[in-house]
Amino acid sequence: MSATTRRLTTAQALVRFLSAQYTERDGVRRRLIAGTWGIFGHGNVAGIGQALVEYREVMPYHQGRNEQAMVHAAVGHARQLNRLSAQAVTTSIGPGATNLVTGAALATVNRLPVLLLPGDYFASRVADPLLQQLEHPVEADVSVNDTLRPVSRYFDRVTRPEALIPSALGAVRVLTDPAETGAVTLALPQDVQAEAYDWPEEFFAERVWSVRRPAPDPAELTAAAQAVRAARRPLIVAGGGIHHSEAEEALKAFVDATGIPVASTQAGKGSLRHDHPADLGGIGHTGTAVSDELARTADLVIGVGTRYSDFTTASGTLFQNPDVRFLNLNITGFDAHKLAARTLVGDARTGLEQLAGALAGHRVEPSYEAEYRAGKERWERVVETAYRADDDTAVPTQTQVIGALDAVVGDEDVLINAAGSLPGDLHKLWRSRSPRQYHLEYGYSCMGYEIPAALGVQQAAPGTPVWALVGDGTYLMNPTEIVTAVQENLPVKLVLIQNHGYASIGGLSESVGAERFGTAYRHRAADGTFTGAPLPVDLAANAASLGMDVLRAKTVRELRNALAEARASSRPTCVYVETDPAPTAPPAEAWWDVPVAEVSAREAAVRARARYDAEVTGRRRHL
Repeated sequence: MSATTRRLTTAQALVRFLSAQYTERDGVRRRLIAGTWGIFGHGNVAGIGQALVEYREVMPYHQGRNEQAMVHAAVGHARQLNRLSAQAVTTSIGPGATNLVTGAALATVNRLPVLLLPGDYFASRVADPLLQQLEHPVEADVSVNDTLRPVSRYFDRVTRPEALIPSALGAVRVLTDPAETGAVTLALPQDVQAEAYDWPEEFFAERVWSVRRPAPDPAELTAAAQAVRAARRPLIVAGGGIHHSEAEEALKAFVDATGIPVASTQAGKGSLRHDHPADLGGIGHTGTAVSDELARTADLVIGVGTRYSDFTTASGTLFQNPDVRFLNLNITGFDAHKLAARTLVGDARTGLEQLAGALAGHRVEPSYEAEYRAGKERWERVVETAYRADDDTAVPTQTQVIGALDAVVGDEDVLINAAGSLPGDLHKLWRSRSPRQYHLEYGYSCMGYEIPAALGVQQAAPGTPVWALVGDGTYLMNPTEIVTAVQENLPVKLVLIQNHGYASIGGLSESVGAERFGTAYRHRAADGTFTGAPLPVDLAANAASLGMDVLRAKTVRELRNALAEARASSRPTCVYVETDPAPTAPPAEAWWDVPVAEVSAREAAVRARARYDAEVTGRRRHL
């Protein structure tokens, strides 16, 4: 080996390269790949597995139990650190690789970076077909890893050692690009992983990737300021891009100066503290009454870092002012142009600061401020009613569980949720106290996300109380990373709510005429019918068997005490509570389009279709 090259295997070179990559924004430098999650099998054990042993002093390794869950953990890590640090995930070929697909889709939908390193077939084809290899009769170069192409922002199959150099650089470019980031996949044929090559030393030099803050075009900025000045009822829709850009203080300064109120998406909640007079809470189908009332009459909707999902727009029925127009500040032109908006393509923080400067001296009318502040006060009384428990000895409702947690957490705590009925209740009711407290994955709304994501958040923020809030349905999807929490000494807190079925989909099923079919957990009797008795399943005992400390709470008082004890614990702790199934959350303030059977012999479906036909007439195309 010459002085300018180093002879390593491809896998060793990749691990060394990744350990030397850094991001920098606003003068703060972070390691890009903070660690690697892995489950080993044939396809990665002799390549990446050996390399991780070889260089364990520079690349931390974390053992997972489920490949999808490992991606969720990496996504939680990246989101907690505002996309400035990521983690890698390595798997075997076959089912290990295909288990990555859901996690990759979740990462890409939410614009969060994760590096996937699945094993692949022999590039040389000397062993063909391999164990677990999918053979395609007319495309011999296809493997199961190709299922990752549509859910990855960058994909490459590294079929020669020297091909790793441009591929690795391209992968890191996408991981660190605020407009393009998402899941990045490098498929690694197992023979190439183990093949040696003389690598240039420059490949292993430290590289710092600047995460840029592009400013809006000056002409766009001038037009945007004119649009804001002309508006009488402007409303900001705060999306997750505010958090990714660390633009919370810029948003507060903008709102303090202009008086424009803020409603938030699931990803954007916490952009303002809940007690800021201009924070109106969630918007859309799961939004607050005050947010949705203002949205219906807004003449200018200013979207900041949002992609306008159907929940946010109430499936196109929310923004009803005949003269409403949109102004979108977004790092991507793709999202900025949605709803035929006037665009400000750029970084959220930079854009807000520049727009504030262009609007110097402008403020909304005092009557408008008084209107939305009064609406905020009315909604706060709704929250208090939902949280209140007049009888401490009663079985708690789900909203009382949220209220009990609200009374226990501090500003620094992080709450994680993704699916079921909790996202709607939390979006309406939770009082966010800090930018990272409210961690809702609602872009993909993936059941099973919460527990592994809590591990990634806990790794990113050691010493921070991290709560995973799950219902019984979500828990049964993916509880195995509890073992990982115990193994890694991560003191996550799990709030496990038992309501004996898919409560959210059960309610939706009833509303669309499907009569809650297949949504409850019930015992099948000998004659084949389902009884009303719940299944004799003890999820608390299951969590305990996986190594968690478990606290059972049967009443509101016991729940409060258990939550306080869990927060103080230095071990992974589960608070298990069976809730009163009676709905206590405020009803939806806006519609959501779930098409109903146009014809049916069942009366429930006929009634649901009549309601649907009435609601759908409110949809608008914003052009």
